[in-house]
Amino acid sequence: MGVALGRLVQWTAPGHGTRVLEKTPLNEAILKEIIMFAESFIYKHPQEAKYVFVEPLEWKTDLNPSAFESGYVVSATTVKSEESDENGQPLLFLSVPQIKVRSFGQLSCFLLIAKDTKLKEAQACIEGNRNPVAKILGLDYNTMKEESSILNILDKITKDNDTESEIKMKIAILLKQLDVNLLNHSLKCISLEIPLHPAAVKNDIELLKRFSGKGEQTVLESIKYTSDYEYPNGCRAPPWRQILGEICYVLVKPHDVETLCITCSEEGVFLNGGKTDDEEINYERKGVIYKDLVTCLKEKSAKFSENMSKQKTRFNEELQKEKNKPNETPKKEAPGALRKAIPGSDKTMLEKNQINFGKSNMIKRLEPSLNWKTTIDSKEYNVFRHRVSIHEERHGGRVEKSAPSVSAGKAQLIRKSGEKVEEIVSESSSESEEDEEPPDHRQEANADLPSEYWQIQKLVKYLKGGNQTATVIALCSMKDFNLAQETCQLAIRDVGGLEVLINLLDTDEVKCKIGSLKILKEISHNPQIRRNIVDLGGLPIMVNILDSPHKSLKCLAAETIANVAKFRRARWAVRHHGGITKLVALLDCAQNSAEPAQSSLYDARDVEVARCGALALWSCSKSYANKEAIRKAGGIPLLARLLKTSHENMLIPVVGTLQECASEENYRAAIKAERIIENLVKNLNSENEQLQEHCAMAIYQCAEDEETRDLVRMHGGLKPLATLLNNTDNKERLAAVTGAIWKCSISKENVTKFREYKAIETLVGLLTDQPEEVLVNVVGALGECCQEYENRVIVRKCGGIQPLVNLLVGINQALLVNVTKAVGACAVEPENMMIIDRLDGVRLLWSLLKNPHPDVKASAAWALCPCIQNAKDAGEMVRSFVGGLELVVNLLKSDNKEVLASVCAAITNIAKDQENLAVITDHGVVPLLSKLANTNNDKLRRHLAEAISCCCMWGRNRVAFGENKAVAPLVRYLKSNDANVHRATAQALYQLSEDADNCITMHENGAVKLLLHMVGSPDQDLQEAAAGCISNIRRLALATEKARYT
Repeated sequence: MGVALGRLVQWTAPGHGTRVLEKTPLNEAILKEIIMFAESFIYKHPQEAKYVFVEPLEWKTDLNPSAFESGYVVSATTVKSEESDENGQPLLFLSVPQIKVRSFGQLSCFLLIAKDTKLKEAQACIEGNRNPVAKILGLDYNTMKEESSILNILDKITKDNDTESEIKMKIAILLKQLDVNLLNHSLKCISLEIPLHPAAVKNDIELLKRFSGKGEQTVLESIKYTSDYEYPNGCRAPPWRQILGEICYVLVKPHDVETLCITCSEEGVFLNGGKTDDEEINYERKGVIYKDLVTCLKEKSAKFSENMSKQKTRFNEELQKEKNKPNETPKKEAPGALRKAIPGSDKTMLEKNQINFGKSNMIKRLEPSLNWKTTIDSKEYNVFRHRVSIHEERHGGRVEKSAPSVSAGKAQLIRKSGEKVEEIVSESSSESEEDEEPPDHRQEANADLPSEYWQIQKLVKYLKGGNQTATVIALCSMKDFNLAQETCQLAIRDVGGLEVLINLLDTDEVKCKIGSLKILKEISHNPQIRRNIVDLGGLPIMVNILDSPHKSLKCLAAETIANVAKFRRARWAVRHHGGITKLVALLDCAQNSAEPAQSSLYDARDVEVARCGALALWSCSKSYANKEAIRKAGGIPLLARLLKTSHENMLIPVVGTLQECASEENYRAAIKAERIIENLVKNLNSENEQLQEHCAMAIYQCAEDEETRDLVRMHGGLKPLATLLNNTDNKERLAAVTGAIWKCSISKENVTKFREYKAIETLVGLLTDQPEEVLVNVVGALGECCQEYENRVIVRKCGGIQPLVNLLVGINQALLVNVTKAVGACAVEPENMMIIDRLDGVRLLWSLLKNPHPDVKASAAWALCPCIQNAKDAGEMVRSFVGGLELVVNLLKSDNKEVLASVCAAITNIAKDQENLAVITDHGVVPLLSKLANTNNDKLRRHLAEAISCCCMWGRNRVAFGENKAVAPLVRYLKSNDANVHRATAQALYQLSEDADNCITMHENGAVKLLLHMVGSPDQDLQEAAAGCISNIRRLALATEKARYT
């Protein structure tokens, strides 16, 4: 913490009064990390939170004493915490505006009380305590800076062997860990910042000048520099300001606001103090920093933003021309320079150099550039990417070819440019793990390279210039090298060997094709080389080879396609050139393959062809469009037939393809129709771990469907899954197996079987020391199993409650959703609830209501319901959470229906305690519930009606619901088809009918007729509520009639 605050936090420049923290993204990120650490300290480290600081942390606060509630002695100008040290001094003392805090526990509580102003308070605390570590642990720590390791801390503290020293040791280690986290987090923030440079700023300003002037259609009225003198480095700022990274200052007059004086600097663009009376610039920054000038002006001027969107296309074209200008001259001079360098060269040599020159341009294109954001407008790129990806996936990705009469050289240039755009689009894909462009590993000219590198380059020369025999010999010699080694792969590419190998595929010589494909198959494991193969147009040629009568060629082509099709653009190319249909055809290796007994009759080459075809389809099936293409080409019946074979090397790609495709509903229906589940279950008993993994993953994908879960049980698939849980060495297989168990556990019959096989005890044992991929599935399975009493008892007896509660402090969204469900299921049992409460599990669940993900919020709220129901002295427990009730009420403002339903259910349980009901009433629960009444969601209707029913028990809430127009919508709930909605609504109407005005509203909206039908319901609670409501309405009518005649 000391190193981070001393070196990374950005302070205002000296000489302008007291130095304070600047408003920068880095400072904000550091403050948020510190807040997160301090806020959760009281929950994660309750013993250390009681430690009293050596000196208090002091600062000026904006909080009023009225913000402090229970646990504090509050007066008009002072606040004292009831918690005090051994000398009777309060651990928190506020004398407006100065505050003193002397423990992490009080610091955590203070931040919870501060709510929306916690960032401002944290900033004031850091500014007021420049060396907080020394104040917390003592002056001895002032000398322990970045060189102090954990061992130094231990040595420093453990001189006195007492409890306080141990606590100090733990706090010192925690602060050291926070320091490391702050440094790492700051490093990430800093690495994302791309500094502006004078040329980019000048281009932006010159372009904006072209689009400025009089008239409503221009983007600005005017834009000009404050200084006409430009220094040699391109800056216009004075030298003493250039030291601070400032480039220039511009005066901008938009159409709709006053003239803006803007500073352009390396760290970004911001408003300065403008020109003074002496025509000098006030350099002090006013406001936030923007990434570029256009972004700044869009924020400051609505008219600029509107006109900019209209002129966007033209502006971006001009911007691109400006970017390309420096590159045009070298490109035009390159051919001439090449001719001068080789005066006696013939046509072939010249073409070779031109190819190499073109290749070098391609290489340059593939290199990552820090100027990416200034090369292509991000918004235009996003729109273009979205349109192209939709066109590609939904309409086959066809690109119209224009200008057929263009010369060969220009056609190649056009093709490469088109592929460049396509490559940019492909980078947005989420289908593959390899969509990010890998770095282009080029060998340095003066690097120490092994002899193989030069030998391979010589062989490539023979390939280029030799006859057929020399070519075959060179291919054979090349194959003898270790082509799995990157040096050998890059040697082939660097000397132009890839172009030659791909050209050999287009010849009529089978031996040359086989030799070339064998080499391409080996080297295409390299990510960069497979992209080069696609760039050079190798995939269409390989797809054509799939029609060859030579089975060896088919196998090699399919295997090479399998290696290359690891990224989106390659998969698109395979489909675009008809490769999916041809690969599916390879699966039809024998007419009698449906008969396992006749598998020995297969021609080994036919089986190999089918295996290679399945391998290629496996790679291609990561694309949704390719999955559809495989299905339409009749791939599912053929895959089902191959699944019955005994060839293990065949089964792995077949099951892998099915596993990828099973994510689509159409495939899951077809898998059931083809009776594939039976064979997947059978192969779970295989000895091959990879095959077991893919079978389990396929079951995981398919088991969303109830019928599939029943099929897995009927074919005996649950026992091998339970058995495979005991093998924990292979984490990928374990993740697949636990996933399959999770989905199968949705059916109660399957849960009973898993209990018989002792799978629940094994799952509890997997709650620790496992990767998150496994934990998500394990906890999901336990959440389903714990819906039954017997399994909840097993989890408790196996010690599973504590590891479940420990997982509530994670950050993985899927894991949090599952673990909250599991903890909620366990909390149904009072014995389990006692353990959860003792482990502070309810507080952790409550803190998850602040999680940004709606699924986590909803799951946490559902889990809180059984916790409140079964907790001892639940009302007091709920009130002990500072700000907890207000947090729950504020969640009623959410737009997510699941969050709303779960929060209504939680409020139903909270409102059973009169004190808590009074508190949430003060927080405005009645109007918020009333606003939700006009909903068609039956799940929300049920829990909303229950919440309203419970909230009627306090004060004049019944009247308030009527005033907020909640009664009439509730009457409409009685027309729902859900019996649970009827019961909850009738109970709510019964409570509301205690108010005369509400009875009138119910009668006017036809409630009596609907309730009369429900008096005869077999549901006793519904009967009583409906009858009670009708009774109240009738009693009011009689009283009114009696009053009329007396």
